Amino acid sequence: MTRRSRKKKTEDRTYEQRILEVYAKAPYQPFNYKQLSAKLNITEKEERARIREAVEQLLASSVLVAANRGKYKLNPIHLEADERKVIQGTISMKQTGKAYLLPENPDLEDIFIAANNTGKALNGDKVKVHLFPSRRGKRPEGRVVEVVKRGKQRYVGTIRISKNIAYFVFDDIGISFSALVPKESLCHAKDGQKVVVKLSEWPDNMRNPVVEVTRVLGFPGDNEVEMMSILLDQNFTNEFSAQVEKEAASLPVEIPEKEYQSRRDFRQTWTITIDPADAKDFDDAISYKALGDGNCQIGVHIADVSYYVRPNTAIDAEAADRATSVYLVDRTIPMLPEKLCNQVCSLRPHEDKLCFSVVFVMDAKGKILKQWLGRTVIHSDHRYNYDEVQQVIETQEGECKEQLLALDRMAKILRKARLEKGAIQFGSEEVKFVLDEQGHPIDVYIREQKDAHRLVEEFMLLANKKVAEFVGKVPQQTEAKAFVYRVHDQPLEEKIGHFNQFIGKFGYSLRMQSRKGLANSMNELFHEVEGKGEQHLIEQLALRTMQRAVYSTQNIGHYGLGFKYYTHFTSPIRRYPDLMVHRLLARYMDGKPSADKDLLEEKCRHASDMEQRATEAERNSIKYKQAEYLADKVGQVFDGLISGVSKWGIWVQLDGSKCEGMVSVKSLNDDFYYLDEENYRYIGQRHGRIYQLGRPAKVLLKDVDLARRQINFQFAEQAGATQ
Repeated sequence: MTRRSRKKKTEDRTYEQRILEVYAKAPYQPFNYKQLSAKLNITEKEERARIREAVEQLLASSVLVAANRGKYKLNPIHLEADERKVIQGTISMKQTGKAYLLPENPDLEDIFIAANNTGKALNGDKVKVHLFPSRRGKRPEGRVVEVVKRGKQRYVGTIRISKNIAYFVFDDIGISFSALVPKESLCHAKDGQKVVVKLSEWPDNMRNPVVEVTRVLGFPGDNEVEMMSILLDQNFTNEFSAQVEKEAASLPVEIPEKEYQSRRDFRQTWTITIDPADAKDFDDAISYKALGDGNCQIGVHIADVSYYVRPNTAIDAEAADRATSVYLVDRTIPMLPEKLCNQVCSLRPHEDKLCFSVVFVMDAKGKILKQWLGRTVIHSDHRYNYDEVQQVIETQEGECKEQLLALDRMAKILRKARLEKGAIQFGSEEVKFVLDEQGHPIDVYIREQKDAHRLVEEFMLLANKKVAEFVGKVPQQTEAKAFVYRVHDQPLEEKIGHFNQFIGKFGYSLRMQSRKGLANSMNELFHEVEGKGEQHLIEQLALRTMQRAVYSTQNIGHYGLGFKYYTHFTSPIRRYPDLMVHRLLARYMDGKPSADKDLLEEKCRHASDMEQRATEAERNSIKYKQAEYLADKVGQVFDGLISGVSKWGIWVQLDGSKCEGMVSVKSLNDDFYYLDEENYRYIGQRHGRIYQLGRPAKVLLKDVDLARRQINFQFAEQAGATQ
C-alpha cells in the first residue's frame, strides 16, 4: 500500500468518525449526505464527496442502514444491544408533543423525549426508553422503544366526522395527536359528541392509532356528560357489575349473636360520629368516658369492613381494582356498593355496628397510660356534623358539651405535642360550590379547617400511628412482619436549598441543620407570613418542595407528620389500603406468619396510582365547575393573586372563588417581557414592570373554554379596563 493510499484511508476513517459523532447526538434520526455535511459545517464540493464515500463505507459495513428518500440511519442492532441504557418508567406527555420519562428508580432524573421519539406511547403509559449518549450540559434524552403497559384501558374525547374520515380528539391535553375511527366503529356517535374509546390497533406504518367507540356520552356542556367524562378518563366507573351487586344484596344486615360474644362491647359507652353535613357513609366514630383522677378513656372505632368484604369475592376484587372512592364536585363514586358503604358498614346513629377499634386510657396531659386494639361492637349515640361541634367549641354550650369539650381539649394537647416534635403544619382550604337543580354552580366558597375538623383529625392520626407501631415497632434483631405503611419521603436537599434561598429575599430563613429544626422553622415561617402579601407565594412554593405521600411496604416514616411509623387504618369504606391494614392487623393478632411482601407492594403501587387518579379527577371536576361558574362573566374585572409563572404565561387565582386562569404572554402588549425563572416572575425590559408569583393582580376575564376547562385572563391595565 502506497503512502498516499494509507493517508486516504486514514482520512476516510476520520470522516466516518465525524459522521458517527453526528449520529451519536441523534441516534434515531435519518440523514442524507448533504444533511451530514451541513451538520459538520462542510461546504466544499470535494469534502462533501468524501462524506458521501464515507457514508457508503458505513453502509457497506452495516453500521448504517437505508431509511427512506436517500437517507440513512444507525443500524438498530447497535442501539438496542446495551440493556444498561434502557430505563423503565412512566411517560408524561406535554401539549407540545414532547414528553418526559419519570423513571421507576427514584434516584434517576427525568429523561427528555422529543415529540418524534415517543413511538406508540400515550400519556401515562409505562414504557421502556433507550438513552441517547450523554451530552455535556444537557439533560438525559432518549427514545421510547417499548410500551410495557397502557396507563388507561379507555380514553375519553370528542368525535369529529367529515365526509371521508372520522377521527377522535383526546380530552387528555398531554396527547397532542388524534386517533382514526373507522366508520363501522363509530357506534352511532354524532359529530361533536363526547365518547369513550378503546385502542384497537396501531400499525407500524401509521403515525396515529386506530380506536373503536365503546360508549357515547353525549354533547359537551351537559353536566352529566362532563362529570362522566372526567370520571371515565381516569379509569373509574360509576357502576358495579351484576355479580358485585348480587353479592352485596346477599350480605346480612343483622349481626349474628356469636359476633356479640366474641367482641369487646362498647354499646354502653358514649359514642358519636362527626362528619360533613352531606356525608352518607360514616366509617369512624369516637367514644369518651371519664375515669376519674383526670384520666379518661378515648376510643377510635372504625367500621369493620373486613368482616363483610372477604378475600376472593367479586366485591373484594372490585374494591381492590378501584382502590379508593372518588369525590367529584356534585357526586361521590364509592369504592363499595351502596348497601355496604351507606348501610351495613356505615356507623349510623342508634344502630349496633361492628368495628375494629383502638382504645386509649389517657391522663389530663395527653399521656397514653394504656392502649388496646381489637374487634368491637358499638352503638353511636349521635351523628354530629362539623358545624354543630364547632358551635359547641366556640360557645362552650350545647348538648353533651362536657364530652365534646373534653375531646377538643385533648385533641389540642395532642396537636401541640405533635407540632413540637416536628410535624409540619400546612394550611388547608377546600373549594366548595353551591349548585342549582341542573348542577350549575351559582356560588363558590372556601371551607376552612376549624377546631371541629382538627378534633377528628388528631384522633385519627393517633390511631393510624399506634396501629403502625403495633406491627412495625419490634425489638432489635427481630424482623418486622410485612405491612402497609403510608410513607412520605423527605424533600430533596436541592429543592429545599432553592426554597431557602428564595425566601431569603423576603428576609426569612430555614434552619436546615436537622429534620426537626427544618420542620419547626417551616411552621414558624407559615406563622410569620400569615396575612402578608407574600403568604400565597411562599405557601405554594413550600408545598412544591415536598414529595408525594404513597403506600408502601418499605417503612421510611412520614416526613410531613414527623412519625417514624404511620399507616392508613381509619377509612376502609373509602380506601382499600385501610381494608388491607385491618386484615393484616387481625392476621398478626391471631399469631399467623407474615403476609407476602411482594404481593402487598404490588397492591400498594396500584393504590397509590389510583389515589393520584382520584385526586386528578376531583381537581378536574373543580376546574370544570370553576370555568362553568365564570362562563357568563366574560368581560368582568376581578381581583386575584399571581399563582404561577411559565414560559406560556402567568397564572392568576381569583380572590374568594379560587378560580384559576392564565394570562398569555402574547397579551402582554405594553413592553417586551422576559421570564426570570429563578425568581418566578416576568420583567418588562423597558419599563421594568414586574409580574411575580404571589403578588396581587387585577384581571379581565377574556374567555372561557369549557371543553378544555380553561379560563383566559388579561391583566386589566393591559386591556385598558378601568373597572
